[in-house]
Amino acid sequence: MIEELLDEAEHKMEMAVEHVVGEFTTVRTGRANPQILHRVMVDYYGQPTPLQQLATFSVPEPRLLVVQPYDKGSMGAIEKAIQSSDLGLNPSNDGTVIRIAFPPLTEERRNELIRLVRHMAEEGRVAIRNVRRHIKSDLEALHGEVSDDDIRRAEKELQDLTDTYVAQIDELLERKETELREV
Repeated sequence: MIEELLDEAEHKMEMAVEHVVGEFTTVRTGRANPQILHRVMVDYYGQPTPLQQLATFSVPEPRLLVVQPYDKGSMGAIEKAIQSSDLGLNPSNDGTVIRIAFPPLTEERRNELIRLVRHMAEEGRVAIRNVRRHIKSDLEALHGEVSDDDIRRAEKELQDLTDTYVAQIDELLERKETELREV
């Protein structure tokens, strides 16, 4: 029973870290990154459709992203969706592909993005701590069925898991901040 609870905790903590990784990839740095467009929804013939289902992406240069739609008729809708997203990108359409130039970030925008990724990391840490709290209460509910020593050992193992996953988020945050500070 204790092992099941600890396995569940580890799985949920891994999911929290994966979520933070996914959130970090959507934050724009000075470099072109196709994953930044994963949340962009295009009004494709009246249906909101994820952009990655409508086009392929390539990065020919560090600050240039090229979007090549499968259907040339959707080009205007894709361009409009990218412009109306809150990414601050200005696409240009040449009739066959859409080019998105990534301008260098201003110091003010860098600091804004650093605050944003710190907030995302804190949400991930809170999620991990919530998992710990729930599993710990489940462990305490086993008080009559399992010895106190086993519960204490499991709580220590749970705390070690928590520390490990929080450290992973801190490492991811440090890397993302370094990437954002890069000029």
